[in-house]
Amino acid sequence: MNLPFEPVLFGIKLNMHLILEYLAFFVGFRYYVFLRKKREDTISLNNRLSIIIGAVFGALLLSRLVAFFENPVVAYEQGWFAIFNNKTIMGGLFGGLLGVELAKKIIGEKQSSGDLFTLPIILGIIIGRFGCFLAGIKEFTYGVQTTSFFGMNLGDGVLRHPIALYEIVFLILLFMLINKGQQKPNRFESGTYFKIFMISYFTFRFFIEFLKPNTFLIFNLSSIQYLCLICWLYYVNPIYTFMARKKL
Repeated sequence: MNLPFEPVLFGIKLNMHLILEYLAFFVGFRYYVFLRKKREDTISLNNRLSIIIGAVFGALLLSRLVAFFENPVVAYEQGWFAIFNNKTIMGGLFGGLLGVELAKKIIGEKQSSGDLFTLPIILGIIIGRFGCFLAGIKEFTYGVQTTSFFGMNLGDGVLRHPIALYEIVFLILLFMLINKGQQKPNRFESGTYFKIFMISYFTFRFFIEFLKPNTFLIFNLSSIQYLCLICWLYYVNPIYTFMARKKL
């Protein structure tokens, strides 16, 4: 199979990245609905909908903003349409988190709401990353040139790190770990599994970004890596509490 993979159906070239992106949203949401029916949700339906709306608007805003700073010069040259069209899952996740917290403050919801979203989010990202891989170098999820065993031709004749595949493997393992943990009720306080996902995924992305041909900013870090640092600061108290318990 050659990359980018763009099959033709009835004379129309299919954008597999876009198709799998929409499929990721659909499957992720249906999986969330399935889990909500299967597991007891202590948050009311109206409050849960408000939380989802907050997550959507927060994700839309920050996903575009972070994507712009990945390569601001190129984004500016592409014009406003490209700026609004470009997005990154990292900004979407953190923006969604901030949107959820704002929505919860507005409606007065005190309970943690993240655990029920965790596995659907991971599943959605996995599906979306398959689309990124099939897009080859058309999507900025490819790696730098490499002579290692893992090098692949992603469409430009150069052996590169298949970043999307690395991420898929990591997320599958994380999905299995969290799913196994959630089978044991009351093991952690509510919201812990979402925090585990965010800290784990942002840590993975911080280091994997060094394998991408990024526009590195101050101290040779990319905009994604600075967002990872912000995420760590946001979760510094849970991280400290977890490490303290491990010592006891």
